[in-house]
Amino acid sequence: MRVLVIGKSGQLAQALASHVGASCVGRSELDLLHAEEADIAALLSATRCDAVINAAAYTAVDQAESDVAGAFALNQTAPRLLAIACEQARTPLVHVSTDYVFDGAKSTPYVESDPTAPLNIYGASKAAGEKDVLGSGARAAVIRTSWVYGAPGSNFLNTMLRLAATRPEISVVSDQHGAPTWAADLASACYATAERLVEGDHAVEGLLHFAGGGEATWATFAEAIFEQARRHGLPTAKVRRISSAEFQTAAKRPQNSRLDTSRFAQLFGPPRPWHEAVSLCMDEVAALRKA
Repeated sequence: MRVLVIGKSGQLAQALASHVGASCVGRSELDLLHAEEADIAALLSATRCDAVINAAAYTAVDQAESDVAGAFALNQTAPRLLAIACEQARTPLVHVSTDYVFDGAKSTPYVESDPTAPLNIYGASKAAGEKDVLGSGARAAVIRTSWVYGAPGSNFLNTMLRLAATRPEISVVSDQHGAPTWAADLASACYATAERLVEGDHAVEGLLHFAGGGEATWATFAEAIFEQARRHGLPTAKVRRISSAEFQTAAKRPQNSRLDTSRFAQLFGPPRPWHEAVSLCMDEVAALRKA
Protein backbone atom coordinates (compact mmCIF):
# COMPACT_ATOMS: atom_id res chain seq x y z
CA MET A 1 0.00 0.00 0.00
CA ARG A 2 1.32 3.41 -1.00
CA VAL A 3 0.58 5.89 1.79
CA LEU A 4 1.27 9.58 1.40
CA VAL A 5 1.86 11.41 4.69
CA ILE A 6 1.23 15.14 4.71
CA GLY A 7 3.79 16.59 7.09
CA LYS A 8 7.44 15.72 7.49
CA SER A 9 9.03 17.27 10.56
CA GLY A 10 6.40 16.45 13.19
CA GLN A 11 6.76 13.50 15.54
CA LEU A 12 3.83 11.55 14.01
CA ALA A 13 5.21 11.98 10.50
CA GLN A 14 8.65 10.85 11.66
CA ALA A 15 7.11 7.82 13.35
CA LEU A 16 5.16 6.97 10.19
CA ALA A 17 8.37 7.16 8.19
CA SER A 18 10.53 5.14 10.60
CA HIS A 19 8.03 2.62 11.97
CA VAL A 20 5.79 1.87 8.97
CA GLY A 21 7.90 3.14 6.06
CA ALA A 22 5.41 5.72 4.81
CA SER A 23 6.41 8.42 2.33
CA CYS A 24 6.23 11.93 3.81
CA VAL A 25 6.03 15.32 2.11
CA GLY A 26 6.96 18.56 3.80
CA ARG A 27 6.47 22.25 3.13
CA SER A 28 8.84 22.25 0.14
CA GLU A 29 6.60 19.74 -1.65
CA LEU A 30 3.26 21.09 -0.38
CA ASP A 31 2.88 24.30 1.60
CA LEU A 32 -0.50 23.72 3.20
CA LEU A 33 -0.82 27.33 4.32
CA HIS A 34 -0.78 28.54 0.72
CA ALA A 35 -1.86 25.49 -1.25
CA GLU A 36 -5.00 25.43 -3.38
CA GLU A 37 -7.12 22.45 -4.37
CA ALA A 38 -5.26 22.15 -7.68
CA ASP A 39 -1.89 21.91 -5.92
CA ILE A 40 -3.10 19.10 -3.69
CA ALA A 41 -4.77 17.31 -6.60
CA ALA A 42 -1.52 17.47 -8.59
CA LEU A 43 0.42 15.94 -5.67
CA LEU A 44 -2.07 13.09 -5.27
CA SER A 45 -1.88 12.39 -8.99
CA ALA A 46 1.92 12.51 -9.07
CA THR A 47 2.41 10.20 -6.09
CA ARG A 48 -0.34 7.77 -7.17
CA CYS A 49 -0.95 7.03 -3.51
CA ASP A 50 -3.54 4.57 -2.23
CA ALA A 51 -4.30 6.60 0.91
CA VAL A 52 -3.36 9.86 2.60
CA ILE A 53 -2.57 10.44 6.27
CA ASN A 54 -2.64 14.07 7.38
CA ALA A 55 -0.01 14.43 10.09
CA ALA A 56 0.41 18.19 9.61
CA ALA A 57 -1.09 20.45 12.26
CA TYR A 58 -0.67 23.63 14.23
CA THR A 59 0.12 22.17 17.66
CA ALA A 60 1.48 25.15 19.63
CA VAL A 61 -1.45 25.23 22.06
CA ASP A 62 -0.52 28.41 23.94
CA GLN A 63 0.75 30.27 20.88
CA ALA A 64 -2.56 29.63 19.12
CA GLU A 65 -4.31 31.94 21.58
CA SER A 66 -2.56 34.90 19.94
CA ASP A 67 -2.35 33.39 16.42
CA VAL A 68 -5.96 32.50 15.74
CA ALA A 69 -5.67 32.88 11.98
CA GLY A 70 -2.61 30.64 11.79
CA ALA A 71 -4.20 27.91 13.88
CA PHE A 72 -7.40 27.84 11.83
CA ALA A 73 -5.49 28.01 8.53
CA LEU A 74 -3.51 24.86 9.30
CA ASN A 75 -6.06 22.99 11.41
CA GLN A 76 -9.27 23.76 9.48
CA THR A 77 -8.73 25.28 6.05
CA ALA A 78 -5.87 23.00 4.99
CA PRO A 79 -7.61 19.74 6.07
CA ARG A 80 -10.79 20.86 4.28
CA LEU A 81 -8.92 21.41 1.00
CA LEU A 82 -7.07 18.14 1.45
CA ALA A 83 -10.32 16.27 2.06
CA ILE A 84 -11.96 17.82 -1.01
CA ALA A 85 -8.98 16.79 -3.16
CA CYS A 86 -9.08 13.26 -1.71
CA GLU A 87 -12.82 13.00 -2.40
CA GLN A 88 -12.31 14.04 -6.01
CA ALA A 89 -9.41 11.59 -6.43
CA ARG A 90 -11.35 8.83 -4.62
CA THR A 91 -8.40 8.49 -2.24
CA PRO A 92 -9.11 7.56 1.41
CA LEU A 93 -7.97 10.02 4.07
CA VAL A 94 -6.93 9.58 7.70
CA HIS A 95 -6.94 12.86 9.59
CA VAL A 96 -5.56 13.24 13.13
CA SER A 97 -7.33 15.32 15.77
CA THR A 98 -7.11 15.86 19.51
CA ASP A 99 -8.63 15.34 22.94
CA TYR A 100 -8.66 19.13 23.32
CA VAL A 101 -11.89 19.34 21.32
CA PHE A 102 -13.59 18.55 24.68
CA ASP A 103 -14.00 20.82 27.70
CA GLY A 104 -13.06 18.19 30.30
CA ALA A 105 -16.26 18.58 32.33
CA LYS A 106 -17.30 14.95 31.86
CA SER A 107 -16.42 12.61 34.72
CA THR A 108 -15.85 9.56 32.49
CA PRO A 109 -13.80 9.04 29.30
CA TYR A 110 -15.16 10.75 26.19
CA VAL A 111 -16.79 8.66 23.46
CA GLU A 112 -16.85 9.63 19.79
CA SER A 113 -20.46 10.85 19.92
CA ASP A 114 -19.93 13.29 22.82
CA PRO A 115 -20.44 16.93 21.78
CA THR A 116 -17.29 19.00 21.37
CA ALA A 117 -16.78 22.12 23.50
CA PRO A 118 -13.15 23.25 23.24
CA LEU A 119 -11.66 25.51 25.89
CA ASN A 120 -8.94 27.02 23.72
CA ILE A 121 -8.22 28.19 20.16
CA TYR A 122 -6.18 25.10 19.33
CA GLY A 123 -9.07 22.83 20.29
CA ALA A 124 -11.58 25.02 18.43
CA SER A 125 -9.50 24.95 15.24
CA LYS A 126 -9.13 21.15 15.44
CA ALA A 127 -12.87 20.70 16.05
CA ALA A 128 -13.61 22.84 12.99
CA GLY A 129 -11.16 20.75 10.95
CA GLU A 130 -12.84 17.53 12.03
CA LYS A 131 -16.23 18.83 10.93
CA ASP A 132 -14.98 19.95 7.54
CA VAL A 133 -13.13 16.69 6.82
CA LEU A 134 -16.13 14.55 7.75
CA GLY A 135 -18.46 16.82 5.79
CA SER A 136 -16.35 16.76 2.63
CA GLY A 137 -17.75 13.54 1.22
CA ALA A 138 -14.30 11.94 1.29
CA ARG A 139 -13.86 8.37 2.50
CA ALA A 140 -12.27 9.48 5.76
CA ALA A 141 -11.47 8.54 9.32
CA VAL A 142 -10.69 11.17 11.94
CA ILE A 143 -8.55 9.79 14.77
CA ARG A 144 -8.61 11.76 18.00
CA THR A 145 -5.60 11.17 20.21
CA SER A 146 -3.97 12.64 23.30
CA TRP A 147 -0.64 13.61 24.87
CA VAL A 148 1.53 12.43 21.99
CA TYR A 149 5.24 11.92 22.60
CA GLY A 150 8.17 10.23 20.90
CA ALA A 151 11.94 9.88 20.96
CA PRO A 152 12.51 12.74 18.48
CA GLY A 153 10.63 16.00 18.47
CA SER A 154 9.33 18.60 20.89
CA ASN A 155 7.08 16.89 23.42
CA PHE A 156 6.49 16.40 27.14
CA LEU A 157 8.91 13.47 27.48
CA ASN A 158 11.83 15.34 25.96
CA THR A 159 10.94 18.47 27.93
CA MET A 160 11.11 16.49 31.18
CA LEU A 161 14.50 15.03 30.26
CA ARG A 162 15.83 18.45 29.29
CA LEU A 163 14.66 20.05 32.54
CA ALA A 164 15.99 17.15 34.61
CA ALA A 165 19.47 17.84 33.27
CA THR A 166 19.52 21.21 35.02
CA ARG A 167 17.30 20.94 38.11
CA PRO A 168 16.68 18.37 40.86
CA GLU A 169 12.92 19.00 41.17
CA ILE A 170 10.26 19.76 38.54
CA SER A 171 6.73 21.01 39.23
CA VAL A 172 4.16 19.08 37.19
CA VAL A 173 0.37 19.41 37.06
CA SER A 174 -1.42 16.54 38.80
CA ASP A 175 -5.11 17.39 38.29
CA GLN A 176 -5.41 16.98 34.52
CA HIS A 177 -6.28 13.43 33.47
CA GLY A 178 -5.63 11.79 30.12
CA ALA A 179 -3.51 9.12 28.47
CA PRO A 180 0.03 9.45 27.04
CA THR A 181 0.24 8.17 23.46
CA TRP A 182 3.50 7.00 21.90
CA ALA A 183 3.87 8.40 18.37
CA ALA A 184 4.93 4.97 17.09
CA ASP A 185 1.68 3.42 18.33
CA LEU A 186 -0.33 6.28 16.84
CA ALA A 187 1.49 5.78 13.53
CA SER A 188 0.56 2.11 13.52
CA ALA A 189 -3.06 2.99 14.31
CA CYS A 190 -3.21 5.50 11.46
CA TYR A 191 -1.64 3.06 9.01
CA ALA A 192 -3.98 0.22 10.02
CA THR A 193 -6.96 2.54 9.61
CA ALA A 194 -5.73 3.61 6.16
CA GLU A 195 -5.41 -0.04 5.14
CA ARG A 196 -8.99 -0.75 6.13
CA LEU A 197 -10.21 2.33 4.24
CA VAL A 198 -8.37 1.18 1.12
CA GLU A 199 -10.01 -2.22 1.48
CA GLY A 200 -13.39 -0.49 1.48
CA ASP A 201 -14.25 -1.19 5.11
CA HIS A 202 -16.87 1.42 6.00
CA ALA A 203 -16.73 0.42 9.68
CA VAL A 204 -13.58 2.51 10.22
CA GLU A 205 -14.98 5.67 8.68
CA GLY A 206 -15.91 8.63 10.86
CA LEU A 207 -14.56 9.39 14.31
CA LEU A 208 -12.21 7.06 16.18
CA HIS A 209 -10.52 7.54 19.55
CA PHE A 210 -6.99 6.20 20.00
CA ALA A 211 -4.67 6.77 22.98
CA GLY A 212 -2.36 4.78 25.18
CA GLY A 213 -4.11 2.17 27.31
CA GLY A 214 -5.01 3.26 30.82
CA GLU A 215 -4.92 6.77 32.21
CA ALA A 216 -2.50 9.18 33.86
CA THR A 217 -1.95 12.71 35.04
CA TRP A 218 0.93 14.79 33.75
CA ALA A 219 2.64 14.16 37.10
CA THR A 220 2.33 10.35 36.93
CA PHE A 221 3.48 10.52 33.30
CA ALA A 222 6.57 12.47 34.41
CA GLU A 223 7.28 9.97 37.18
CA ALA A 224 7.11 7.10 34.70
CA ILE A 225 9.51 8.92 32.38
CA PHE A 226 12.05 9.39 35.16
CA GLU A 227 11.67 5.79 36.30
CA GLN A 228 12.65 4.66 32.81
CA ALA A 229 15.33 7.35 32.50
CA ARG A 230 16.96 6.02 35.67
CA ARG A 231 17.09 2.56 34.09
CA HIS A 232 19.11 4.00 31.18
CA GLY A 233 21.32 6.34 33.20
CA LEU A 234 19.58 9.41 31.76
CA PRO A 235 18.76 12.60 33.72
CA THR A 236 16.07 12.26 36.40
CA ALA A 237 14.38 14.62 38.83
CA LYS A 238 11.91 14.60 41.68
CA VAL A 239 8.35 15.44 40.61
CA ARG A 240 6.55 18.07 42.68
CA ARG A 241 2.81 17.72 42.16
CA ILE A 242 0.95 20.99 41.65
CA SER A 243 -2.54 22.07 40.58
CA SER A 244 -3.49 23.63 37.26
CA ALA A 245 -4.13 26.88 39.13
CA GLU A 246 -0.48 26.92 40.19
CA PHE A 247 0.73 26.53 36.60
CA GLN A 248 -0.79 29.33 34.55
CA THR A 249 -0.75 29.02 30.76
CA ALA A 250 -2.17 31.17 27.95
CA ALA A 251 -4.54 28.41 26.88
CA LYS A 252 -6.86 26.66 29.28
CA ARG A 253 -6.57 22.85 29.34
CA PRO A 254 -9.37 20.33 30.05
CA GLN A 255 -9.25 18.66 33.47
CA ASN A 256 -10.42 15.40 31.90
CA SER A 257 -9.27 14.53 28.40
CA ARG A 258 -9.53 10.76 28.70
CA LEU A 259 -10.69 9.14 25.47
CA ASP A 260 -12.80 6.00 25.39
CA THR A 261 -11.01 3.73 22.90
CA SER A 262 -13.62 0.95 22.89
CA ARG A 263 -14.59 1.49 19.26
CA PHE A 264 -10.97 1.31 18.12
CA ALA A 265 -10.39 -1.79 20.26
CA GLN A 266 -13.35 -3.57 18.64
CA LEU A 267 -11.94 -2.84 15.19
CA PHE A 268 -8.21 -3.37 15.76
CA GLY A 269 -7.61 -4.64 19.29
CA PRO A 270 -6.82 -2.67 22.47
CA PRO A 271 -4.10 0.01 22.50
CA ARG A 272 -0.81 -0.79 24.19
CA PRO A 273 -0.75 0.19 27.91
CA TRP A 274 0.88 3.58 28.20
CA HIS A 275 3.42 2.47 30.84
CA GLU A 276 4.70 -0.21 28.46
CA ALA A 277 4.91 2.28 25.60
CA VAL A 278 6.93 4.75 27.71
CA SER A 279 9.44 1.98 28.43
CA LEU A 280 9.80 1.18 24.73
CA CYS A 281 10.12 4.83 23.81
CA MET A 282 12.82 5.38 26.42
CA ASP A 283 14.76 2.44 24.92
CA GLU A 284 14.66 4.39 21.65
CA VAL A 285 15.68 7.65 23.34
CA ALA A 286 18.68 5.95 24.95
CA ALA A 287 19.71 4.38 21.66
CA LEU A 288 19.54 7.74 19.89
CA ARG A 289 21.66 9.41 22.56
CA LYS A 290 24.31 6.71 22.32
CA ALA A 291 24.45 6.87 18.51
